[in-house]
Parts: sequence; C-alpha cells; structure tokens
Amino acid sequence: MYIDESFIRERIAYLRNQKNVSARDMSLSIGQNENYINRIENDVSLPSLRGLILICEYFGITLQEFFDVDNKSPNEIKELISKIKNLDSESIKGLINFINGIEKTKNGII
Repeated sequence: MYIDESFIRERIAYLRNQKNVSARDMSLSIGQNENYINRIENDVSLPSLRGLILICEYFGITLQEFFDVDNKSPNEIKELISKIKNLDSESIKGLINFINGIEKTKNGII
C-alpha cells in the first residue's frame, strides 16, 4: 500500500482521538508549541523525523506500528500480545477458538 502525507495526518488524528486528548494538550506534552499537532492535522505542515519519533513515543508505539496501516489499535494489540505470552498452550487454543467465533459472528456466519 502506498502511504502519502494524508496518511500521516489521519493516523495522528486517529490515534489522538483514540487517546481522547486535544491537539493542544498533545502538542504541549511532546514539548512543542500549542499549535504543532493542529498544524499537522490541518495540512499546514508535516512533522520532521524527530517530531514523528516524539509523536510515536507519546502514543507508546514504534514507527513500525505507526505505519502499519492494518493495525488500527497498536496499543491494545501490544497489550493483548503481552497477555497472550503469559498463557499456556491450552489457554491460547481456547482464545483462538473464541476469536474465530467472534469473526464468524462479525461476518454473519453463525
């Protein structure tokens, strides 16, 4: 998939809204002026690489997770993987069956 400038803007806005924080508060939290994130999201500017790293650190994700277009909830997936690592084999199989059931329900296959 091709990633363009709009992806960066939309991804920041999406992750910020998931975290339920204002653009101003986020800007100040990463040590930037209060309009920094707003300017990015409104197509006025793009973050530098350092700025993007600060943004990822703020969200607690890596650059790889930021650019993973299929990963809508990187922090939740990271937490889920962390918890799965502590399960025994039988529990993991049960979790897989549970997820398969959710997918079937979501896809209308009951």
